[in-house]
Amino acid sequence: MSTKDWLEKDYYKILGVSKDAKPEEIKKAFRKIARENHPDQNPGNKKAEARFKEASEANSVLSDPKKRKEYDEQRSLFGGGFKFPGAGGARPGGYGSSGPSMDDLFRNATSGNQDISDLFGGLFGGTTTRRTTRSPRRGTDIEGEVTIDFTQAVEGTTVSLQTVSDAPCASCRGTGAKAGSVPKVCTTCQGSGMKEAQTAGGFAIAEPCPECRGRGLVVEDPCPDCSGSGRARSTNTMQVRVPAGVTDGQRIRIKGKGGAGENGGAPGDLYVLVNVRPHPVFGRKGDNLTLQAPVTFPEAALGADIEVPTLGGPKVRLRVPSGTPNGRTFRVRGKGVRKANGDHGDLLVTVEVQVPSSLSAEAEAALRKYADVVGSGNPRAGLFG
Repeated sequence: MSTKDWLEKDYYKILGVSKDAKPEEIKKAFRKIARENHPDQNPGNKKAEARFKEASEANSVLSDPKKRKEYDEQRSLFGGGFKFPGAGGARPGGYGSSGPSMDDLFRNATSGNQDISDLFGGLFGGTTTRRTTRSPRRGTDIEGEVTIDFTQAVEGTTVSLQTVSDAPCASCRGTGAKAGSVPKVCTTCQGSGMKEAQTAGGFAIAEPCPECRGRGLVVEDPCPDCSGSGRARSTNTMQVRVPAGVTDGQRIRIKGKGGAGENGGAPGDLYVLVNVRPHPVFGRKGDNLTLQAPVTFPEAALGADIEVPTLGGPKVRLRVPSGTPNGRTFRVRGKGVRKANGDHGDLLVTVEVQVPSSLSAEAEAALRKYADVVGSGNPRAGLFG
């Protein structure tokens, strides 16, 4: 749970107890809500499920003395109940994803790396230092999808992938201004992109500047290609290395190949979803390859040496001992998928005893004579106890 959750949510109200409620009262209130709204008692009821989760969150804080004390202190300090700018929807002044959110503002303050007075002006008796430079922003993550053959997934391959991402507009080089003009520093926020505002609690809080929408710059003559945003859609074709051993449906992360950052920010990442076409002969089970090998009844009964294929390699000889039952699996070591450490999995060969669909008169006579000789009895006798 974030600082924002604690300041916006009234856990006492959620459980229906007073702020000075004793631990037993809190426990009793939660149990009542849990009994009435538990998902097992209300299958498919989204409203009851949401109520149960909300109460569970409140109970986890109020039933812990340390968390409850911290929660009470923060709400008392910040005037609990107010809403952060941008919470639950669009940000002030139509501001979208291009500017900083309240999570951006709280990130350093809540980690102990920054004095929170930088955010709340004179609340603590200090002064606010106005930032005149815009913070770097990391680029967006983008996704792509490729389909490869079974053999390529096992051995690894390089594929060509076309991606579409958000990048600085080529026409205005990211300034948002029409060629021959330049954007001006916003006079409202002096280029910081942030502006102080008074909240219902009576203290100052920083929010995106409504004039420049957090950019710190104002474009008077906008670029016709990006309408003054400074951003445009960019198509890029790159070669992507798919590692050996990738599985169907796996997502590969390629660091730094996503959308370009802003104000010197790092680029985002590229996530590639890999689809693998099935193989007509081989299957896969983890790092092992699987193979169904048909054998004749005489081979299974008398034993035989058979040849089986390997993926991308020479055939191997496999000894089938006499009396091998249908469905028995043999292991050929080192003929499977290459692992991350360089070793290989195994090839698992399962024999399938073939029953002829028709017999010649001579073969039928020989088989009947075999049945008379072995006299094996009824193999299903054990089914009847």
